[in-house]
Amino acid sequence: MKILDRLEEWIITFLMGGATAIIFLSVVHRYLAGISIPGLQDWLLSLNFSWAQELCIIMFVWMAKFGAAYGVRTGIHVGVDVMINRLNDSNRAKFIVFGLLAGALFTGIVATLGGHFVWENGAHYAFLHFTGAELGDIPEGPTTPDLEWPTWIVYSAIPLGSSLMCFRFLQVTWGFLRTGELPHHDHGHVDGLEDELPPVDANPYSLDDNLHAHDLKHKPLGDREGDRK
Repeated sequence: MKILDRLEEWIITFLMGGATAIIFLSVVHRYLAGISIPGLQDWLLSLNFSWAQELCIIMFVWMAKFGAAYGVRTGIHVGVDVMINRLNDSNRAKFIVFGLLAGALFTGIVATLGGHFVWENGAHYAFLHFTGAELGDIPEGPTTPDLEWPTWIVYSAIPLGSSLMCFRFLQVTWGFLRTGELPHHDHGHVDGLEDELPPVDANPYSLDDNLHAHDLKHKPLGDREGDRK
């Protein structure tokens, strides 16, 4: 599972970072190409960035599908559980399992229908062409306007992402049945922040030496129970 988890995270990171970088370069190119700089403007105008918008849309779609599966695994998705939390433990567990299995069923259906659509949209032709089999009257399938990629590659995000999401629902269900716990994500949590010890609030009036004035209301730092611990 660790390999799948890391692969999922790397795919999301690559898609998010790549799309952000492409958008940034496209905006910079569009801005600088409008400035009359001898040599540089001609070179920038020779660059074709018409594909950038289409590629970023594709990358964000893939990121959203795999990000949804990541959200199921980590408990990021927002759910309305006010009524469920008011139930007793037995009934609450039943509703949670029902909701998780319903999510698995829904994403499984989407993955199945999406896989059938991708297969009929050009994947079947690509498979037969790759294996050297007889193509017959199977259509090649459309391509994207700018990149001219086969659309079945783009639409593959639906069956792949939905299948992974279905698996994550089943994984969370199995974990809940075993431990009774659900993945939880604290949106206010910052990784690594709890590992840092808070700085000592040095009060000059509590320093036990002959260089600072003494405040009888505060004990010296060395006399506090928390400091000795």
